[in-house]
Amino acid sequence: MADPTWRIRSDAKRQAILDAIPQKWRLTEPVPPPTEVRDVTGSYICKYLDAQEIEITESDAVDIAAKTTTGQWSAVKVTEAFCHRAALAHQLVSCLHEIFFDAAIEDAKKLDQYFAEHKAPIGPLHGLPVSLKDQFHVKGVETTMGYVGWINTFQGIPNDPRRGTEESELVRELRSLGAVLYCKTSVPATLMSGETVNNIIGYTWNPKNRLLSCGGSSGGEGALLALRGSPVGFGSDIGGSIRIPAGFNFLYGLRPSSGRIPYQGVANSMDGQNSLLSVLGPLAPTARSLTFVFKSVLSTEPWFHDPLVLELPWRDVMVDQTRELIQKSKDSTSLAFGIMYYDGFARIHPPIHRGMKLVEQTLKRLGHTVIPWTPPSHAKAHDLASEIYGMDGGVDLRHHFGLSGEEQAPQVIVDQDGVEMKASAIAQLNIAKREYQKEYMDYWNSTAQLTGTGRPVDGFICPIAPHAAVIPQQYRHVGYSSFVDVLDYPSVTIPVTHANKSVDVRPANAPAASLEPHVEWDYDADTYDGAPVAVQLVGRRLQEEKMLTLAEYIGEEIARELKK
Repeated sequence: MADPTWRIRSDAKRQAILDAIPQKWRLTEPVPPPTEVRDVTGSYICKYLDAQEIEITESDAVDIAAKTTTGQWSAVKVTEAFCHRAALAHQLVSCLHEIFFDAAIEDAKKLDQYFAEHKAPIGPLHGLPVSLKDQFHVKGVETTMGYVGWINTFQGIPNDPRRGTEESELVRELRSLGAVLYCKTSVPATLMSGETVNNIIGYTWNPKNRLLSCGGSSGGEGALLALRGSPVGFGSDIGGSIRIPAGFNFLYGLRPSSGRIPYQGVANSMDGQNSLLSVLGPLAPTARSLTFVFKSVLSTEPWFHDPLVLELPWRDVMVDQTRELIQKSKDSTSLAFGIMYYDGFARIHPPIHRGMKLVEQTLKRLGHTVIPWTPPSHAKAHDLASEIYGMDGGVDLRHHFGLSGEEQAPQVIVDQDGVEMKASAIAQLNIAKREYQKEYMDYWNSTAQLTGTGRPVDGFICPIAPHAAVIPQQYRHVGYSSFVDVLDYPSVTIPVTHANKSVDVRPANAPAASLEPHVEWDYDADTYDGAPVAVQLVGRRLQEEKMLTLAEYIGEEIARELKK
């Protein structure tokens, strides 16, 4: 029997992505199965690169920009190195949706010409390659967002004049800063999944352990960055979609509060749903890379170009105040943190527990106060998020899957056959969310009585998910990440360690699956071995500068702890 039409279209698109890779960068031998080679990061991918390419691609965004903005490295040389490594990454784990290397190299040539003429860079990101999740519109480049029905259209609309001409606001700003855009990364169709799978490229695997998921929905970003096919990229987050891939791929990732990074002109699921806003944020191998690009974007004054962006420039004063608190780590005015190991839904796996304990021990060693975080029930946040995700009854995803007749992946967390919510019910839901936000705010304020600093906690640590990079189709609980979106708090993912089957064993007293209210205790030490382990640092609304400063500090101290 002939394949349905959508399969023919998806196969053709998948092949077109591969065909966009220059012949010189194509692998000539099959990639071994994950049962033979789990980890394709580090030395594995580096065997396909020359020494200069390795030097460039192993550098972080800050170091790269320091050389491209001073003429030490040409933008063309840097762009070619990352294009090569990104091409390899896609062939290893299927992480790209769009490849536009030729256009990127042409842009890089223009940057080099500008520098040669003016002896100065265009902006702070001059010559820095930046990857983008496949929600962003880039002139001359398609956006499918994982939907077969979007192929050769503008967001599913055929013959729309915006196809190939539209450019997202953040894309415009990155270009104005001198960034080089060269690829767009894979997402799960609908974006509503903790794993990355769609009918165009299939499944995007975790480069560190290819038996596991790279996370979602910014999963392609996470996988590409783990393989150092990009120095920094941008994703989106409405339930953990930046933080989960960052954590699953041993990266830093920032979920900012809404209104700081422009969303104007970005494709989205359930566009127009404003009860719980999706936000854009960066992912990178180092915390300082997040700070660098976040600060650079704010320097373009995006509040003049996106009506939903707040006029809130980068605040050095908040950075200075935070650093002053860090320096006072041995007195009573030091930093204080909450810590939460369990949200009342899903017990965390042994590698996550060990990672949490390592962070707690590090903070205490540094002289900071750590108190148990016992906030208002996260069940309320979980229920609020679930209701908001499903408020349209699945109308949006039914429409977009229906454009091609393609099948929906089982990992999608939105019910396609739900009931569309009435305006009065949405109003009541918004009231309930606001009341929960106030309840949580009051709890945070109350911790001033417990910290000994005279102030409430400066932030709190908790898991991103119950598990490390997850076994496919076993991501059953997004409550550790989605509550942050309900509160609209900034959160930074901090990589900690890796799962170790010899150390992270299932304890004899682990609760039986039947005793867990929602999530089975499905830990498998052998399968999870080597998977990245991370935590998230959550702060008060619009305190991104403070959280980024703390994340860099804590991350460096964790690394020191592990070297002991």
